[in-house]
Amino acid sequence: MTSLPDRYCPTDGVRVPSDSLAWCCPSCHGPLDLDFSPTPAPLKSLTGRVNSLWRYAETLPLAPPSVSLGEGRTPLVTLTDEVSAKLDYLMPTLSFKDRGAVLLAQLAQRTGPRRVVADSSGNAGTAIAAYCARARLPCTVYVPLGTSAKKLEQIEAHGARLEIVDGDRTAAGTAAQRAADEPETFYASHVYNPYFLHGTKTYVHELWEDLGGRLPDVLVLPVGNGTLLLGAALAVSELYGAGLLDRRPALWAVQAAAVAPLADAWAQGAEELTGTTPLAPTYAEGIAIPRPPRARQILRAVRGSGGTFLTVTEDQIRHAQLDLASRGLYVEATGVACWAAVREGALGGRSAVVPLCGAGLKSGLARP
Repeated sequence: MTSLPDRYCPTDGVRVPSDSLAWCCPSCHGPLDLDFSPTPAPLKSLTGRVNSLWRYAETLPLAPPSVSLGEGRTPLVTLTDEVSAKLDYLMPTLSFKDRGAVLLAQLAQRTGPRRVVADSSGNAGTAIAAYCARARLPCTVYVPLGTSAKKLEQIEAHGARLEIVDGDRTAAGTAAQRAADEPETFYASHVYNPYFLHGTKTYVHELWEDLGGRLPDVLVLPVGNGTLLLGAALAVSELYGAGLLDRRPALWAVQAAAVAPLADAWAQGAEELTGTTPLAPTYAEGIAIPRPPRARQILRAVRGSGGTFLTVTEDQIRHAQLDLASRGLYVEATGVACWAAVREGALGGRSAVVPLCGAGLKSGLARP
């Protein structure tokens, strides 16, 4: 594409020009969406295309980038008769966040800021740091105190400046947003910037291609800030709207029981968060988000798909990680949450795919 689509606020409709460095709605300060409704290519036309997520070029709001590391096209393997797993931990930086990070880095390179800032509990920061290194963009990543030492090492190895915030994930986000308000700064937010969602949606486009033009009955997805689930919802809408799917899969959202604000709201039949959820210790640190900014959108997407919310205990997470390791798949604790939710028969005979989102090497085994 030679021109970029505008962004807009899904809450109040305020529009933000495509060339603006504004990272949120100027009115309500909420996250932005993209005014972009692409039509995917038919299955048969994908033969012979580049073996990365850029094979779905018609659905992406940016031209194929100079910053690509070959991200995407991760394997799909069978776990049981009902469940397959997509190995998204086999990405260049060892997590699914590369799907969105490559779009943010390409967008930042196009806008030419003085610097890029991001906030993360680890994986998104690593991905942003790597792709900014590829794009030769100076990058600062804000992370909360207690972030895995292995993830911090990976961020610094890519040449990013590391800012460790004395506080939780929310505090790290607040610090990054203050920095983002400085002139000539691009905020590579995997939560507020809609380009990230248009990267993560390629997860479902790949599934659709690998399964011969169909999707399973259920897509089981981990939810903290909801970037993978909302990307999945975008892709399902695109494929169904183009007549390339005959039915929509249900979206099952998984949270750690220790920090489950969305599951709590769901149980109350609410359309947005209810009350305040304290940040409690959990092995699944990557989805421990007490107040996700896109909460209303996440709840609406799950409800509209006929899906549901599930929660998993710390014991379930730990045992699921060991179970996958016994099958040859070493995945970090956050990345096993979906398998923990369905491995003991929750699907009732329905077919499903779970994402294995991050490599075990990033944080090690969950230990009691």
